[in-house]
Amino acid sequence: MSSQVISLILGASPVTKVVLVILLGLSVISWAVIFYKWNVFRQSSRQNRQFIGLFSLADGEAVRRAAERHSTSPMAIVWIEATKPPPTVEPGHDDLHALEVRFRRSIEMEVSRHEEYLPFLATTGNVAPFIGLFGTVLGIIDSFQSISRMGTASIAAVAPGIAEALVATAAGLFAAIPAVVAYNYYLSRLRRLNTHLESFAAEAVERLTRPARAGAAKG
Repeated sequence: MSSQVISLILGASPVTKVVLVILLGLSVISWAVIFYKWNVFRQSSRQNRQFIGLFSLADGEAVRRAAERHSTSPMAIVWIEATKPPPTVEPGHDDLHALEVRFRRSIEMEVSRHEEYLPFLATTGNVAPFIGLFGTVLGIIDSFQSISRMGTASIAAVAPGIAEALVATAAGLFAAIPAVVAYNYYLSRLRRLNTHLESFAAEAVERLTRPARAGAAKG
């Protein structure tokens, strides 16, 4: 079966071969993105768990040192960026708002960083089937041309073009399906990461403003 498919590809028209090469390129890049993002999310998740454990126990400069040791943890990065330079938070609304803005901006940057290359998966999932359909149409056109040349509608006349068309369709689906599945999966991971970062930011803001609130209460 595989040798027959290879024979079909080698005997395909030049335009169909170009279509197949494009789909192959999209598929290879998609799988590269899939494995790359899997590694990114895996490392982020592991280092987040390690950092949040230290964050719950440490305080002050110890938290910053822990954050610097976990350089691929989104929570650690958000902490470092939002508290640089270290803020002196007074109980006033403006200072608290500025701190919240810094955390929110840091979260947006981290989510954007983890979103990198995901649009390519979405584009591949949307475009690849249509590229395969284009190859399918070319195969059907070739079948009709064979009928016209041979003056007969026999299977022998139309089978090569139809088979070529089906190969292009299968190639389009082969490129699109993994890209769509991976995109939806990583999108759910991205939303979960955003939720965790927002929860962490709320806890961090509460910790940073605790001394100021305690001072205000004493005063």
